[in-house]
Amino acid sequence: MSYLENINSPKDVKKLNIDELETLCSEIRELMIKTVSENGGHLASNLGVVELTVALHKVFNSPVDQIVFDVGHQCYTHKILTGRKDSFITLRKEGGISGFTRPDESEHDIFSSGHSSTSISSAVGLAKAKALKGDKGKVIAVIGDGALTGGLAYEALNNSGNENSNLIVILNDNNMSISPNVGSMARQLTTIRTSPKYNTFKNGITRSLAKIPKVGAQIIRSITAINQRIRKHIYKNTFFEDLGFRYYGPIDGHDLDALIDALRVAKSHNHSVLIHINTAKGKGYDFAEKNPSKFHGIGKFNINTGEPIPSGDTFSSVFGKSLLHLAENDTRICAVTAAMADGTGLTEFADTFPRRFFDVGIAEQHAVTFSSGLARNGLIPVFAVYSTFLQRSYDQLIHDVAMQRLKVIFCIDRAGFVGSDGESHQGVFDTAYLMSVPNLTVFSPSCFEELSSMLYQAVYKEQTAVAIRYPRGCECNMPDGYKYEKENYSVFGNDNNENCIITYGREFENCYNAMKSLDNTFLIKLNRIKPIDSSVCNKLIKAKNIFFYDEGIKTGGVGECFAAMLEENGINANYHHISIEDEFVKQAEVSAQLRKYKFDTNSIIEKVNSVNG
Repeated sequence: MSYLENINSPKDVKKLNIDELETLCSEIRELMIKTVSENGGHLASNLGVVELTVALHKVFNSPVDQIVFDVGHQCYTHKILTGRKDSFITLRKEGGISGFTRPDESEHDIFSSGHSSTSISSAVGLAKAKALKGDKGKVIAVIGDGALTGGLAYEALNNSGNENSNLIVILNDNNMSISPNVGSMARQLTTIRTSPKYNTFKNGITRSLAKIPKVGAQIIRSITAINQRIRKHIYKNTFFEDLGFRYYGPIDGHDLDALIDALRVAKSHNHSVLIHINTAKGKGYDFAEKNPSKFHGIGKFNINTGEPIPSGDTFSSVFGKSLLHLAENDTRICAVTAAMADGTGLTEFADTFPRRFFDVGIAEQHAVTFSSGLARNGLIPVFAVYSTFLQRSYDQLIHDVAMQRLKVIFCIDRAGFVGSDGESHQGVFDTAYLMSVPNLTVFSPSCFEELSSMLYQAVYKEQTAVAIRYPRGCECNMPDGYKYEKENYSVFGNDNNENCIITYGREFENCYNAMKSLDNTFLIKLNRIKPIDSSVCNKLIKAKNIFFYDEGIKTGGVGECFAAMLEENGINANYHHISIEDEFVKQAEVSAQLRKYKFDTNSIIEKVNSVNG
């Protein structure tokens, strides 16, 4: 029989015995692999935590006990077990369930998430609030898959420990983060300490000693101190215990019996607990186990071969090839990434120049300041980062790079709409905050040839920091015969026309196609969006209507800066700024997002025609 078809809430998980739970885990993996192969998503990380998530819902009572998944990209099993099994086929689709935790989907999702290393901080706050209010339940933070390389996690650990008796941290060690030096003695000790019989015996002895007048409490304190010294000697790694946690581990993260025992012990504690489990990322799907990085975040793929549906060259791959070509002739060039070598196109660079390739882990703040150190001593660091993750290093960009007038090159991938990853991953904020940073030049290519040329400009023509932002996926279709000549902006059509469309980056294709269908209209494509070349105003003297298409957040973005420049230069045309208002962009295909926000060709034509009557 299928056990999964009868799972509609966590209560149903509690009814199953170990053998039935093992079968349930297999069924969950089958559903997960099939759905992600059709929709794309985070597969390897989710396959690795199936048993852990089943055990969590077997032992704890969500949502009274609050489970916080770090990044949220390990939550698929959790979603399936908490009433979203039937809607799981809509994963990452427009109007469907998110690929990350979302409180507006379910009371079992405590936080919206999508970025790394936040779970322990959130959990410490949740646990403290429960304690202050006298609310029941534990708070469980599930962290791992590289998230413990993020500094925020250590800030939270430093702020937790003894004070949070209702806090449990589960460290999912899948060799993508840390691998402490613990041996067979430590594993044996953990097995004993998480045994129900041992804990029943231990609690009975403690209660008996506590009844001894005068000396009972002193005996308990002495035994506890001896136990702590023995554990430190055997585990060798005392880091978590020194922070005030009771440490259990390492535990086989695919052994349901061991997991359930450990979680029950943790639940019974009146003390902060850290459980260290070992899992295999990609567990249960051979292709994902052999290549977990490839299946971390993957598009549609063939289940039988594990091969992605081919999509051709992308901005990411072209960036990687271009940087590699420059580095072959210039030993000063270094590549820096924050645990995203594959996604940013740097895998070949890492293989070819391992001494000049630096993967700093999920630590964007460190990546930027580290790059500033490289630059200060004469190297040319190129930090490849997704737009959504660059947000975490804004202070370092200002203080450690721009203020120092150092040349660090930021290659910003996934700029603009990114599609199905949803609110937490849209690259629509970088233009707004980059426009305010002094000593920073920002380029926005529309095609691969522009990207390669702008990268060359950044390396050899600019003196201070440079950002090159480009979208996910393929290049725009460019006009026949178009050649980028390193100009700050390009003009298409007759600038004596009354209507002017202005844009940059990916949106150029739709704007150009619209211009060809419109009368009395010309187009300006900004290649350098910061600083904007004020000479562009000379092309707008006769314009009566200006339509600025800005694939980013409106407040503080390129379009607002352009409007201010027009006013300063006495250009009095009617100005129409089409951009993203004060909101977060929901998951959908990029094409659907472009239509929704009126960036598609038909919407541009309708807008210009409506203004012209």
